[in-house]
Amino acid sequence: MNPLAVKKPIYGVMGSFNDHEELIHAIEGVKAEGYTKIDAYMPYPIEEVWEAIGHHKSHVPLIVLIGGIIGGLSGFFLQYWVSAIEYPLNVGGRPYNSWPAFIPVTFECTILGAVLAAVAGVFILNGLPEPYHPVFNVKSFAFASRDRYFLCIEATDPKFDRQNAHLLLLSLKAFEVADVEP
Repeated sequence: MNPLAVKKPIYGVMGSFNDHEELIHAIEGVKAEGYTKIDAYMPYPIEEVWEAIGHHKSHVPLIVLIGGIIGGLSGFFLQYWVSAIEYPLNVGGRPYNSWPAFIPVTFECTILGAVLAAVAGVFILNGLPEPYHPVFNVKSFAFASRDRYFLCIEATDPKFDRQNAHLLLLSLKAFEVADVEP
């Protein structure tokens, strides 16, 4: 068998565009062709691109809320356990469960729990740390942080065909199309 006839597996096909209007037009064209596993790379965040790709709502606010509730309850019940169960002291005739005295620490534990949950949630949901991504193998991707806009059709898409993806991106006015090797 001819070794040149066997094609290596790829991560996807990526096209380069000169401005964000071309990128948005390309995203719409790619989605119209039925591709669903696509990603865009640009030098700065553009809301229209995120809307065109159709990214879902973030789960981070729910994670922060749950972290804050767990932190607040943990802070309150830690104080309750220390003051009423483990080491009860009657100071000035106040009850062991003197909840007004617990409010500052409970508030601070709520903030701490929410912040820790936010940091952990962002890292986990974004798949960080990710020191390597296959798009870094494309030579022209070095311009992604300066002045170019990229659209990648991933090979995991059920409709993916390397040749058709190349032709589609070229027809959508990509000035360069490259295979993204894993």
